[in-house]
Formats: sequence, structure tokens, C-alpha cells
Amino acid sequence: MRKRLLSVIEELEHWGALMDKNTQGVMFSSKTGNWATPKDFFDKLSWRFGPFDLDPCASTHNTKCANFFTKAENGLEKDWEGFTCFVNPPYGRGIDKWIEKGYNEAMKNETKVVMLIPARTDTKYWHKYVMNASEIHFVKGRLKFGDSKNSAPFPSAVVVFDGGDELWRVEGINK
Repeated sequence: MRKRLLSVIEELEHWGALMDKNTQGVMFSSKTGNWATPKDFFDKLSWRFGPFDLDPCASTHNTKCANFFTKAENGLEKDWEGFTCFVNPPYGRGIDKWIEKGYNEAMKNETKVVMLIPARTDTKYWHKYVMNASEIHFVKGRLKFGDSKNSAPFPSAVVVFDGGDELWRVEGINK
């Protein structure tokens, strides 16, 4: 146990050595759950799964779609039916509600939901909803969100819900 703990501490020190103090403060805290999607990566996803016409959890500064809902409008309470949605939900507590919403909305007619989420395969929501997605794509490497100079300290996955309840594709996707 002690050996494992020392290994974890060394890993954290390694990450700390690669990041400035401001980045560490954001990346390893829960002060923000908002991680702006890298434009090049969004364009690749839009080409492959889109075009996207709704971003249900965005701000006027980070939206990637003409149609979007802000935090004040609360996309969790809105109807996404008929849209091809791109969802990069707020990370942290509450992400499970966004993933459940994406899964349920995709069951509606002519609705597809593509989500960029942390690859947290140890969570209840992952097994309840993500494992029932149509496609799961594990992102190779780590994304750089927003204006960060450093990569995220977590792996990411692109999850596609398109109305089916049978997983038919799991693969890697380049960033």
C-alpha cells in the first residue's frame, strides 16, 4: 500500500513539474468544470458525426454551434429532439445528469447526441449509459482544452448516442 501511495505521489509531482501554478490550480481543482473544446478537434468530430446544429451546454464565448443553451437557459431542461447535438458537458459533479440526458434525448426521433467526456470507466454513469451508447471512441493522447498550454490530466472519450441501445463500435480516435 505504501509503495502504491509513493508511486501516486511521484506521478502527481511529475505532472506538477510540467505545469505552471495557474494551470495546476485549474486542472486539479473543482473551481471550473468548463473545458472549451479545441476547435480542430470539434471540426474533426463535426465532419465525422455532424454537422452539429445544437450545443446544449455552452456559453456565448465557447459555443461551437449556431443554436445553443447557456447555463442560465439550462439545457438539461430543454428538448433536443430533431437536432444533431454536440455536448461537452461541465465536468465534475453533475456530469452524470448530462450523460443521462444525452442518452434519453437520443431515443427521440431524428436525434443524435455526440458527447466529449472524461473517460471515467469506473463510474456508475459510465456503466449505466455510456456502455449503452452506439459508439465509444477513446481519444489517443490528452486534449488541450481552452487556452491551456498543458494537456488535460485525464483521458477523454467521444460517446455517440443515436437512438440504439446496443454498443456496436469501440475504437480510438486521433485528436
